[in-house]
Amino acid sequence: MKAAIGLGNPGARYAETRHNAGFWVIDRLAGRLEARVNQAQDEALVGRGRYGGEELLLAKPQTFMNESGRAIAALARRYGLVPDEILVIYDDLALDTGVLRMRAKGSAGGHNGVKSVIHYLGTESFPRLRIGIGAVPAGMQGVEYVLGVPGKEERTRLEAAVDAAVQAVLAWVGEGIERAMSRVNAARGASHVP
Repeated sequence: MKAAIGLGNPGARYAETRHNAGFWVIDRLAGRLEARVNQAQDEALVGRGRYGGEELLLAKPQTFMNESGRAIAALARRYGLVPDEILVIYDDLALDTGVLRMRAKGSAGGHNGVKSVIHYLGTESFPRLRIGIGAVPAGMQGVEYVLGVPGKEERTRLEAAVDAAVQAVLAWVGEGIERAMSRVNAARGASHVP
């Protein structure tokens, strides 16, 4: 079993905000795999799907972003998952809107949700898929930006990124992190991911 876990904040108030890009990917992935992510377990909503003979746990922590790691660590214990079997998907201010990057490990890069995952898993060595939401505009606070709702044109680019991210997750499940990384990171933008 592998797990794809999107980071975000629970509730209708946050559903359409940039910070919930990880949740968007899980929802789209669930639709692709005909799975339902609606079972409450270990402070997360979870569901299961299959791809290429591999069972895939889909999860959306319900702890709010800054405590995401608590739910992820609990799910890892429940399912006997080691860190390299857990792909964490989240928004990233350091990437242009719609750009994807996949890594096998790394620092939090200032992302509080990822800081929490590192803290609770006790390692930086877990794969992650970052979805660019662009830099904070001048005159705006970071929190205001990430918890803001993207405009129509931006949302269109993010929707393309979400579709590409689903393909990236499936590549990771089917082919492993190295091949998935080479596909995702070679693309200049989300629409170029095969």
